[in-house]
Amino acid sequence: MDRRKLIQYLLLNIFVSASVTGTILFWYDRNSRATNLPSVQQAAPVSGSDASFTPNAELQTDILVKISSVVGAGTFTSEIVVIKFEGEGQLDLASWQLKDEDGNTFTFPEIMLYPNGAVQVHTTTGTDTVIDLYWGIGDAVWSSGENARLFDSQGNLRAVYRVP
Repeated sequence: MDRRKLIQYLLLNIFVSASVTGTILFWYDRNSRATNLPSVQQAAPVSGSDASFTPNAELQTDILVKISSVVGAGTFTSEIVVIKFEGEGQLDLASWQLKDEDGNTFTFPEIMLYPNGAVQVHTTTGTDTVIDLYWGIGDAVWSSGENARLFDSQGNLRAVYRVP
């Protein structure tokens, strides 16, 4: 095989690989948004033993913050919740709380989010940084079908995300 044919073959291979990867990512993003949008827009009552959850709590949307994903649900060493700020200025998350339906609560330390900024909350133990916070619970928190809820420091419901 001469070099010219090898280069053509490699370029064709790169084009096909990029096209397939792009198609898969487009399909995944489109389906992921369609699946998660209703649970972010609604604050439906959920069952569970969390006595601090008010079933009639309404989702407050004046601050553009969301739970963008829960990764590794059910796998203690992999569980991560991603909180993203899509508003203007800065958002102080001090004393905000992330709650599951079983009453587990993570209270945010002094941390600031800037426009399009995000922070990851890991279930495991570790050393907090500006982008990674560690809950330090000894077991997995999230399970499929459960609602992750984010409350501000005054107890207002700010975001809801149904774990896939």
